[in-house]
Amino acid sequence: MNRRAFVTGLGAVLAAPLAAEAQPGGKLSTVGWVEAGSRSANQHFLDAFRQGLRDLKYAEGQNIVIKDRWADGRVDRFPQLIAELIQLKVDVVVVASTPGARAAKKLATTIPMVFWGVSDPVGLGVVASLAHPGGSITGVALGTEDGLAGKWVELLREVVPHLSPVAVLFNPDARNVDRLRELRAAAATLKLELVTFEVHRVNELDRAFSSMSKTHVRGLIVVVDPLTLRHRDDIVRLAAQSRLPAIYGFSEFARAGGLLAYGPSVPDQARRAAVYVDKILKGAKPADIPVEQPTTFELVINGKTAAALGLAIPPSLLLRADQVIE
Repeated sequence: MNRRAFVTGLGAVLAAPLAAEAQPGGKLSTVGWVEAGSRSANQHFLDAFRQGLRDLKYAEGQNIVIKDRWADGRVDRFPQLIAELIQLKVDVVVVASTPGARAAKKLATTIPMVFWGVSDPVGLGVVASLAHPGGSITGVALGTEDGLAGKWVELLREVVPHLSPVAVLFNPDARNVDRLRELRAAAATLKLELVTFEVHRVNELDRAFSSMSKTHVRGLIVVVDPLTLRHRDDIVRLAAQSRLPAIYGFSEFARAGGLLAYGPSVPDQARRAAVYVDKILKGAKPADIPVEQPTTFELVINGKTAAALGLAIPPSLLLRADQVIE
């Protein structure tokens, strides 16, 4: 079962219906695309965006051109990549992830921008409000600020009843302060000890997992950001070697071999970004297009990984899953 539905921020409806036709007059529009990860790992996000454009009657090379850039998991690259596309005078820039949206906001360009995969755009000051973004940027939010981090703790404890202490792997450069605050609050409510492990670069992953083993943690929560998503295969491999049951915020981790994933569909967010591009190319202003929020989230369980770890997934959890990988 795949449940995906979106509503606009604060109940507002997007200003115009989905386009039935491509750009009028055969105009060739140029869209800049800045993705947080690498092409090899995250090409499917760009593919989803392209599919969204095709659904709206755009055809690459005929009425639209995409100029793509890839941050390769390094948040410090966003300003440079976005600036490159601005210099190329693209018609609109599409940028992924929370750090990407923050970088786009700071550039304060007259070129309209669309973000997707962003946590708490209002709290970060990227937009003035969900219903009325203001400025030159709008897009699709992740909706992770409404207790999702606490849900990760609850779901992992359903699979691992004796969970304490539980590890949290995160990249402080991504500024996931709110996620950590929520995780600590949820752990305290469930009387679990929480131990945090920082990684700034991929070469720090081995050290982090070695420290987890010495701390004797019973489970792992991975806070997703451009770095951890880019290197999800490494993280999933190290979790398996350490025999750590782990939960992640994006289903890409479960499909790479992670035990559990719970969160919004990221490819669907990329596809929805195409709707925003279409509206902007047809004359709408980002300031007037409400930010979209997900209302449903997907739970993906990797049955193979559960078996390898000797874990029995509770039947009640299996019934709630959107996908069980066997």
